[in-house]
Amino acid sequence: MILPDPEKTIAVTAIGVVSPYGLGSAALEAGLLAGKSCLAPAADLFPGFSGHVARVASLPDVENPHRYSRSDRLAMAAAEDACAGLPRELLRQSGIVMATTVAGLTEIEPAIAVDPAAWYREAGLARAATYPISRVAASVGEHLGIEGPACAVSVACASGAIALALAANMLLDGEVPLALAGGSDALSAFTASGFHSLQALDPSPCRPFDKSRQGLNLGEGAAVLVLETLAHARSRGAEALAILRGWAMTNDAYHSTAPDTEGKGLASAMRLAMEMAGTGIDEIGYVNAHGTGTPLNDIAETRCYELVFRGRSTPIPVSSTKSYIGHCLGAAGALEAAITILAMRRSALLPTLRLADPIESQDIEYLRGAWRSQDIPAAMSVSAGFGGSNAALVFGSVDA
Repeated sequence: MILPDPEKTIAVTAIGVVSPYGLGSAALEAGLLAGKSCLAPAADLFPGFSGHVARVASLPDVENPHRYSRSDRLAMAAAEDACAGLPRELLRQSGIVMATTVAGLTEIEPAIAVDPAAWYREAGLARAATYPISRVAASVGEHLGIEGPACAVSVACASGAIALALAANMLLDGEVPLALAGGSDALSAFTASGFHSLQALDPSPCRPFDKSRQGLNLGEGAAVLVLETLAHARSRGAEALAILRGWAMTNDAYHSTAPDTEGKGLASAMRLAMEMAGTGIDEIGYVNAHGTGTPLNDIAETRCYELVFRGRSTPIPVSSTKSYIGHCLGAAGALEAAITILAMRRSALLPTLRLADPIESQDIEYLRGAWRSQDIPAAMSVSAGFGGSNAALVFGSVDA
């Protein structure tokens, strides 16, 4: 057996999370294993708006709060959680790759349409300065005093996963000794109105991969993973939580909002990620799906998994954890990567909540009911987004 080169192996050494369950990966893990849905009526947050959303209850205070959007503050809290205990000098040299889809546009309220001048006189230009997608990465750097390269990623709902892939490439290129990578997005009337106009929202709590699914529910949150080479982690005595064994990014080149109906673009990303990881279809023990709950996405994903895993000795276990915390947009890929690692470390196959009548497929086991204990030496997290963006991440246990 040829052991992987530690200098070219990417390790995940810390995970910082802010989710509707609260701050920290422990709260996330406890909520998932308890089967707790965080979805609540959207009207509680947006009066007059139907549907369900998952919201983060509270955030730590920051200095000069007017300078930071809610997306910024989610990212800052997750990054601080991830970096607790990191040496100050190492953190200063680190790189940042942060994903978002709307950044500070979450601060826009309906009042701006009534009298824009009055809106900006009251709020000040500091609020407008949070609008660029680069602001999320910059906010993390300011908050933690990180002077390395800061990169912003906005490729729709695949952004969080793509941020991890780009950070891994940055490490392999030797640009930084350590990288913070993840995503952050906050709920807002602006975002909810957009998805409402697309008729993509389920008025009830979502049920991905169910034959009666009607759409997605929105969520918010942030996840930041600390990545470094395994050699670097060992040199400073850091524990590796998991190995990012393979990653890939593709594009459907098909439609501005709809997925390729056959799932070929996502299937290509999955195959490329497994090829990089050196894993066969029987070695993947779990797939954390994109699984939005929209009629088009879930059937395209089903066909994708059939393309990739047909011929496997047993059906591939698949679930959507968006059924717990909603679709967190630019943060989704990073949060679901974190969840995939937690599932591997806990040896837990997580079900899709409210899945009563799954789409039929001989090649897929759509997980439902209670979570079950099963060893997962390797797992995959997949993400897709508007414009046809796809990403696949393959994680392995450290001793696999």
